[in-house]
Amino acid sequence: MLDVLGYLAFFLTTALSYALMCLGLNLQWGQTGLFNVGIAGFAAIGAYASAMLTTPPGGNHFGGFDLPILIGWIGAMLASGLAAAIIGAITLRLRADYLAITTFGIAIVIQLFALNAQSFTGGAFGIGFIPRPFANLAEHALAFELANLALVGGVTLLVFLALERLVRSPWGRVLRAIREDETAALSLGKNAKRFRLQAFVLGSAIMGLAGAIQGHFIGFIAPENYLSAITFQVWAMLIIGGSGNNRGALVGAILVWGLWSLSGAAMTTIFPPEQQVRAAALQIVAIGVLMATILLLRPRGILGEQMTVSRHLEGGTGDG
Repeated sequence: MLDVLGYLAFFLTTALSYALMCLGLNLQWGQTGLFNVGIAGFAAIGAYASAMLTTPPGGNHFGGFDLPILIGWIGAMLASGLAAAIIGAITLRLRADYLAITTFGIAIVIQLFALNAQSFTGGAFGIGFIPRPFANLAEHALAFELANLALVGGVTLLVFLALERLVRSPWGRVLRAIREDETAALSLGKNAKRFRLQAFVLGSAIMGLAGAIQGHFIGFIAPENYLSAITFQVWAMLIIGGSGNNRGALVGAILVWGLWSLSGAAMTTIFPPEQQVRAAALQIVAIGVLMATILLLRPRGILGEQMTVSRHLEGGTGDG
């Protein structure tokens, strides 16, 4: 029974870290219409920034600063947000597919930099000995997992409540107005470029925080942890849960991560070891089937957004 509770806590902690990424993507895509396909890159920036700030000096990278984990998480958000500000200032003039291609390419560049800049990132060996929250409880597996679940759950709740207030504020109504009809928003005197950049930076900072949380929870990061599969997973979570709804982002993250974990366990049981790498592609097929089914039954996702742009404009769009 204790083993089951420990695994459930581990599962929920991991799912909530993905839920944070999903909340960041929902701000960018669900609220603003920014087609960001560089999620893995911003998560990697956050993970490496926090790891470098908090690990002890020495090891197989340039040497850390041995700062508290909280400082590392704040640094992760700042690093990801700064990278997003620089990238967004250049790329947000692009639309739809062009923005997606650009952000995807940037994520690949970030992953390759982490792989090749061994003096900074440890290269293919990654960064180990990353401080873990509640490390003093590591000998008591259940207590360790529950403590981390409470911590990550608390952080996710704070981010969720903050975003709920933001998207219901005049600032959030401007974002949705820009998403639905940028010309109408411009006619009301709103600076669409500025609002898009703000949403892009904030959403990317949340992704960086999620990457840092995952790195500290596991205690190790490497470039192979930030392949494009992460981006696919997070997009699937948001589409299935319901784009434009923060509650949908949470539900989609837990549901998709559950299916991903169950399908992965099934692959190891059904297929012999020499075929498991090839069979792992079936996990993506399973997520695709679930996505197609949900969209056929509920085109907006399980908890999709119901508001229309007319209600956004009637509610006022604030100053900006």
